Amino acid sequence: MTYHFSGLDELLREAFARFAATVAARFRRRMDSATSYEEAKKAMVEIITEDVLSSEREIVLTHELYSLAARDQSYRDLTSAWMAQSQAALRRHFDPVTARILDALIEGLTINRALDQQPRSVEDVRVAVERIAGHQPPDLGERGLP
Repeated sequence: MTYHFSGLDELLREAFARFAATVAARFRRRMDSATSYEEAKKAMVEIITEDVLSSEREIVLTHELYSLAARDQSYRDLTSAWMAQSQAALRRHFDPVTARILDALIEGLTINRALDQQPRSVEDVRVAVERIAGHQPPDLGERGLP
């Protein structure tokens, strides 16, 4: 360990950076596979219910990273970059405001799941995504495509 890293903090930063990159890539793949607005909303529900909330390990890791980010700018930079990647993937299908709110929904449900013994049902998540994203896709000019 000391050959590759200067200490535990550097090792943790690298581990969390790899974790964030893995989760962001999985998120991007799901969003990239959507070919319509309805499929994008369905992908959001799958991201939340199958990827984000299904793994206790990932919920714990995410919250450990959040705690570190609340106290240390280098971890905050890492979480900010992670959120930027998620929002960029979302903006392929949703306008920038909706993308930010959907990203916040994921963060909020992650916190809720870590603290609440009763997991959210797929239907609860689908309703939340539908209420945020609505029934009509935004005009192309509002999508904020990268």
